[in-house]
Amino acid sequence: MKKFMIAAAALMFATLLAHVFGGGPEIHAPIQASEISPYLHAISAVIWHAITIILLVFSVALAGLVKHPNRALERVMIAIQLGFAFLFLFYGFRLLGNIIDMPQWVAFMLIPSLMALSRRGKSA
Repeated sequence: MKKFMIAAAALMFATLLAHVFGGGPEIHAPIQASEISPYLHAISAVIWHAITIILLVFSVALAGLVKHPNRALERVMIAIQLGFAFLFLFYGFRLLGNIIDMPQWVAFMLIPSLMALSRRGKSA
């Protein structure tokens, strides 16, 4: 069912755009403008841009999976996204006392669900 993989790719691309254009000004820019050490500025910049690269590569990979299914790549991408979802849920609850303030977990659970639906449709 290609439509689920197309939806997953579109949602991943939307997640990338939200990260860059929403999260950049809201999170990355204030961290870079803060009074933390130059080392922490550098590390936070590397982490921020590494996540940007991951989201970009995942967007391209998901688009490629529409025409060229690869079960191993799908499994790795699903595992990483579920790991991201867990981190947002865990730290949201543990440090913020809720899972609403960091809703990124929703996208990182929805995208793998769409990917799984796509795979399920192929075996049916």
